[in-house]
Amino acid sequence: MDREDRTHSAQHSNTPLHRLSGTRSEALGSRRAVELGQRSALPVTVEVEQYGKEVLDFSSHYGSENSMSYTMWNLAGVPNVYPSSGDFTQTAVFRIYGSWWEQCTSSVPRFRRTPPSFHSQDYLELAFEEPVYPTAVEVLETYHPGAIVKILACSLNPFSQNPPADVRWEVLWAGKPNKALTPQARQFSPGIKQINFATNLLRLEVNCSLLEYYTELDAVILRGVRERPILALYKIPLIDISDLSDSEEEISDAGGLCCRSGGENRHNLGNGYFDRLPYELIQLIVSHLPVPDLCRLAQSCKLFHKHCCDPLQYIQLSLQPYWARLTDASLSHLQSRCTLLQRLNMSWTGNRGAVTAAGFCSFMKACGVSLVCLELSCCHFLTEACLEVIAQTCPCLQELNLASCDRLQPQAFNHIAKLPNLRRLVLYRTKVEQSAILSILTFCPELKHLNLGSCVMIEDYDVVASMLSARCRSLRSLDLWRCRNLSERGLAELVSGCRLLEELDLGWCSTLQSSSGCFQHLARSLPRLRKLFLTANRTVCDSDLEELAANCSALEHLDILGTRMVNPASLRKLLQSCPQLKLLDVSFCSQVDSRFVQELSGLFPNVSIKKSFTQ
Repeated sequence: MDREDRTHSAQHSNTPLHRLSGTRSEALGSRRAVELGQRSALPVTVEVEQYGKEVLDFSSHYGSENSMSYTMWNLAGVPNVYPSSGDFTQTAVFRIYGSWWEQCTSSVPRFRRTPPSFHSQDYLELAFEEPVYPTAVEVLETYHPGAIVKILACSLNPFSQNPPADVRWEVLWAGKPNKALTPQARQFSPGIKQINFATNLLRLEVNCSLLEYYTELDAVILRGVRERPILALYKIPLIDISDLSDSEEEISDAGGLCCRSGGENRHNLGNGYFDRLPYELIQLIVSHLPVPDLCRLAQSCKLFHKHCCDPLQYIQLSLQPYWARLTDASLSHLQSRCTLLQRLNMSWTGNRGAVTAAGFCSFMKACGVSLVCLELSCCHFLTEACLEVIAQTCPCLQELNLASCDRLQPQAFNHIAKLPNLRRLVLYRTKVEQSAILSILTFCPELKHLNLGSCVMIEDYDVVASMLSARCRSLRSLDLWRCRNLSERGLAELVSGCRLLEELDLGWCSTLQSSSGCFQHLARSLPRLRKLFLTANRTVCDSDLEELAANCSALEHLDILGTRMVNPASLRKLLQSCPQLKLLDVSFCSQVDSRFVQELSGLFPNVSIKKSFTQ
């Protein structure tokens, strides 16, 4: 078994399976009928069991855009692997795991005010054939389970021709990041909350930071009933008498995530002597509040309204945790507070019409002048007009993340070249074309971090590498994950011109051949190298590792998964020569067996040595 691209045919079955069950209230009703002398049968409720029909959206995956191996699309249909455990190409696998990516120089610091309860790093959305009132959700995890932190249901039927005006998301279950005791397969079925609408659209959010290796998902089962449960009809919400703040429904009526303010506020004359505190101290106190609480507090009295609307409270703003509630109205109400905004995270927000291109452009025109960092991954409302407005209104922008904005048309990316101060650009899984990226590199020479992973519409990566070498000599990190046409000549030009590189991802770049000496030249040219991924390059050999050991003593992360030409002696030498090494992946390296990996792990306890398996 190997992590090699190959398509596979899986039979996707969405035929509902049925079970009979009776609710307690129905049973009681029948009992009363019998007691009254009436002849009546016991009412039954048909429970439908169905597998996912179609994967509609996701934030990342390990696989390529032109194959089924390790892609999120494998999650649709019946299980391909379960109950087997191990590393299988027929499963859905996210791009990252563990804390390794957070340790890299290319990682972005966490935004202030991110709620401690927000753990999600990746997501996927899965549609089912028939809307039901959920009674259970079961996820078949086949390798390193424990990543799921949230399961949500949507009121929208993605197959309906008449979508509702108001799209709602309800959390069925939420938990903290976890790690199962073993990497073996399991069926994850947490207790879920009862909701008052039928759904055939689920969203799974994951956090893989605690996992030892890539998590793999095989299938999702949605169980539910067609008719609304009687208990849900008469469900009375519990009210906490100590909670005197506005409810989320009232907040939504007043403008979504951020409430209206001004003359409509209820003023509390007794402010607990807060007005006697220095202005700066009150600012410090309220700076610890998450955004929704800040908006609620602004309604309590004039003093807090003044502090909570101070633009200094909104220099950094992360709206990603509130993706399900963010609307055009929310952005409109935030505009007056965000005149000093420098870092904005809107990743995952606005999809299915919640935010429009016009609403986003209006916000950017009002608040973009001081922006330095803009995170927009998976924002499917973005259009070419949005990128044009960003280029026109954000002259100071240094960081732009458009990862998985795969619905942006190719011509939209030309506007990025008008941002000459860019230092970090993420275009993972986008439709950027070669002409656009060459223009960007020409006019953005200060780039330090560039991610072109899985950009399948770039025809010749050698030309891109040559331009990087000539124009972006300050480059620190470069992600070329699954670039199919980078040759030894292009790599040689790249490492000769970009000698400050600390991170280089050449995973699944299958056209590179070690016999040309390209990897040895890489090692000699990049003495600052800290991360090198040569994943699935079968030609990596002992000579390459010896050059890395001799020239790259700062190396921390090395992935040589899948090579057949590295022996244990060269691995031992590498570990001895690179004292900073933390991650070494030798999965599917045919000359390195599990017993030797155990031996090395004992000799080098600070290094996490990975050896994937398949049962």
